[in-house]
Amino acid sequence: MPRPPDTATLERLKEIAGPAGWSDDPDTLAPHLVEWRSRYQGKTPLLLRPANTAEVAAIVRVCAEAEVGIVPQGGNTGLVGAQIPHASGHEVLVNLSRMNRVRFVDPINNTLTAEAGCVLAAIQQAAAEKDRLFPLSLAAEGSCQIGGNLSANAGGIHVLRYGNSRDLVLGLEVVTPEGEVWDGLRGLRKDNTGYDLKHLYIGAEGTLGIITAAVLKLFPRHRQVETAFAAVPTPEAVLDLLTLAREVSGDGGVLAFEMIPRFALDLVVKNVAGSIDPLATPSPWYVLVDLTVPRATAEAFLTQGLSQGLITDAALAGSAAQAAALWKLRESISEAQKREGGSIKNDVSVPLSQIPGFIKQVLAAVAKLVPGIRPVPFGHVGDGNLHFNFSQPVGMDQEAYLARWDEVSRAVHAIVAAHGGSISAEHGIGVAKREEARRYKSAVELDLMHRIKQALDPKGIMNPGKGVV
Repeated sequence: MPRPPDTATLERLKEIAGPAGWSDDPDTLAPHLVEWRSRYQGKTPLLLRPANTAEVAAIVRVCAEAEVGIVPQGGNTGLVGAQIPHASGHEVLVNLSRMNRVRFVDPINNTLTAEAGCVLAAIQQAAAEKDRLFPLSLAAEGSCQIGGNLSANAGGIHVLRYGNSRDLVLGLEVVTPEGEVWDGLRGLRKDNTGYDLKHLYIGAEGTLGIITAAVLKLFPRHRQVETAFAAVPTPEAVLDLLTLAREVSGDGGVLAFEMIPRFALDLVVKNVAGSIDPLATPSPWYVLVDLTVPRATAEAFLTQGLSQGLITDAALAGSAAQAAALWKLRESISEAQKREGGSIKNDVSVPLSQIPGFIKQVLAAVAKLVPGIRPVPFGHVGDGNLHFNFSQPVGMDQEAYLARWDEVSRAVHAIVAAHGGSISAEHGIGVAKREEARRYKSAVELDLMHRIKQALDPKGIMNPGKGVV
């Protein structure tokens, strides 16, 4: 296990970071030591904010020599506690927000090279300025950073079309646990010269090294996006509607396909100012879909959905402002739940064909555990990823309800496993799912992961106690 840093080590680290690159002031540290849902809170003797890769490497070399633990941190938007130091206060926190340059945009090669501290929205904007698209899109894109996105293998609303974060990366720059710099910033789509090392670090949650920069894939910007909000009677109809959308648009035309239950929409309308129900008649389920097709094709899709009984009502956005308003309903669900009281959250995935049966089983199992619990299963149904959340029963004490988080989640995870799914679709493992992930990983998987960790980080200094091993 890593050791607590002594005074001499802390002074060496401060010297490397320079006067603008460190803090031990409690008020400055405070926002970096708690995740936004307040589930995880930690301590650190020192916050380091390196300005470049050389400083990150020097910091890691000192920590490796002293066997001091390092917690890498980006925008602190993670949801499983991977970016928060432990309560022991023995680890230093390395925040990469000062490393926020877009180094190079190559519109001919369709690549963008950015430092780890670049905010996702800034990368999207830099691509747009060259008439290109970087398709990773998350609710937190105004504050999350690309290094954290890659370390968590973030998903978002466009996985159906473009894949997860790992599918959007061509090369990485990484500081290893020994403080060496691996320069893998290659903008190549074909490089068959050995192990593809970048995939070890993407999704590793900072446990194998610190991502300091990345070469990202860009795409042509969409010239036309049609946004529709449709009322759907059942989860089975949701899947049939997805199939229809793929058929009508030629599959590649489905940019996003999100499912929203009625209760989630009610919460948003109740708790988020300016929110309005887009349709006149309530429905048990809704679908929010973006199609990169001509408007006539989008209209034909909705007409066919209505004629086949897959849709009971629908609204097709007539402007960018209307489309944004529809998406704001989807993006406000977590905020609305927070205002409603305690919320137990699950980020899971199952094969598409299993979704209707999975939902039914989870609803029954959790209602039996906690009578009156209010389920909110929503999210990226197009790629099989549901955020299966549960708001506390009306009148129940919030603290007593949240104390049952592990019990409820274990019930959900057991059903996920039975359906061949994953207990973490896009949020990672961090601290929150460490023990549960071990429960569902095979002995062979765990052994391979342990050997990789031991080989790359034998002193165990990189984000100790996070991830599966």
